Amino acid sequence: MKNLILTATVLAFAGISTVKASAVKEPVAITIRQDSTTKVPVKIEELPAPVTTTLKADAYKDWAPTAAFLVTNADKTQYYHIDVKKGTEVAFIKINKDGVVVQ
Repeated sequence: MKNLILTATVLAFAGISTVKASAVKEPVAITIRQDSTTKVPVKIEELPAPVTTTLKADAYKDWAPTAAFLVTNADKTQYYHIDVKKGTEVAFIKINKDGVVVQ
């Protein structure tokens, strides 16, 4: 009888150990990506002269600016993101401080 109880105890302990061992999972690596771009609202009437000159050029004269933002990238480059509207169409233009359209 002692052998039966001892055997049952050993098997129970082995079963518990097996369950605990199988419950361990591989660690999951979590990567967080932080966007270093900042976007600051700018009043349309406060845009630099070269930017407003570009907006008045033939290519963009039919488009009305609705909102403007100064965008600064992680590498410290800056451009103006200008939302524009023409009838029911909406778009945006990226123009640097010198009035050059950026892609």
